[in-house]
This record gives sequence, C-alpha cells and structure tokens, in this order.
Amino acid sequence: MDCAERGLIINLMAYAVMTGIIMEGCVLRLATNRKSVRSYSREGVPLSSVLYAIKAALQAPSGANQQPWVFVVIEDMELKKKIREVCERGERKFHERVRGELKEWFRSRGISWKKPFLEEAPYLIAVFSLIGKPFAIQSTWLSVGYLLLALEEKGLASLTYTPSNPSEIGKILGAPKEAVLQTIIPVGKEIRSKVKEPREGLEEKIFINGWGSRISPDLHQ
Repeated sequence: MDCAERGLIINLMAYAVMTGIIMEGCVLRLATNRKSVRSYSREGVPLSSVLYAIKAALQAPSGANQQPWVFVVIEDMELKKKIREVCERGERKFHERVRGELKEWFRSRGISWKKPFLEEAPYLIAVFSLIGKPFAIQSTWLSVGYLLLALEEKGLASLTYTPSNPSEIGKILGAPKEAVLQTIIPVGKEIRSKVKEPREGLEEKIFINGWGSRISPDLHQ
C-alpha cells in the first residue's frame, strides 16, 4: 500500500467516525494491512495520534473489568538511549543461547541483538500489567491488540517487542513491583517498505464443533 492509498483509507475512516457511518470490513482491512516494523524514520509524529491509540486500548475488555494495564509513553532521547542499552545487553545474552528453528528464523530475517528502533522511533509505549488483578496478562494483551489497530488507523507503524530483561526496564521507568512489563511498542513512520509476513487462512486455523472438523470453504468466501 502506498502513501496515497493509506491516506485515502484514513480519510474515509475519519469521515465514517464523524458521520456515524459503519464501514463494513474496516477492522479486517486494518488488521490485514498492519505489520511489524523494525526500521523507523526519526520524523516526528503527533503525540495526539499516540494518545488516540491508547484511548482505543482503554476500551478493551478485562477480567472483572479491573483494567489491569498501564501505558508509559516515552519520548525523551536520553531515556530511549538508556532503554536501548539495557535491552541490548539482555538481547546479546539471549541470542547467544538461542538455538534451532528460532535461531534460523532470526537469521533469515536479519534480526540480531541490536535494537536501533528503540532510539529511532519518535515514541515508545511501555505496556505494563498489574499482576494480582484477575487475568491481568491476558487482559493487557487484549488492550495491546486494540492499540495496534488504532495506530494502523492513524498511519503509524509499530512493533510488539518484549525485552529479555523486562524487570530492568521497569526499574528504569520507576514502575512498582506489581507492575510487570509486557512489551515495548515503538511508534513512528516506516523508513522503508516491508512485506508483511504471510498469514494462514480460516481453513488452516479453524474447526467447527470440535478439533479436526474443518470449516467448509463455502462458508468463508
């Protein structure tokens, strides 16, 4: 999708929101277009767009409506640099240990212990779960799903990156002990176009009335 097409979709969705028109398939289009991005332009993006996405995330369902999530928005360059340094220290150790299929997957995609996106992206969103709340982790990741689609709606690239040493990042950000880091989401503009990883279809991932009973192709055309 080029910039003109993305802009058209965003403008159409904004019109739908203002007029109350429900656009059939808009969520599916956002989900289909959204991809994980690891290379970001240093071009600034509006903080209001980031806050819009978090506002959407706050609408996610949660266990007993406890809303066990906290979002820390990071824009300070020195703080981003420190976070990168701590994450890369942990990632270096992790990549030394990793073996087998995962190691080959990293190699084939050029993914290493280096995490420049932690400095390059204009914003980082650190997402915490308040452990002790019912279904805290599951609920928090539901909110992350809402967040990612809202960022896509605003034309912003993102990535769910979970460092191998999350507690150290929590300390840097002054999080209390009951707040456990789930992911750091860089937010910004994609610096170069990236092809989305392929997704399997309904016929591979859904059964009807029990495991092994495949859905009829006629039902999902």
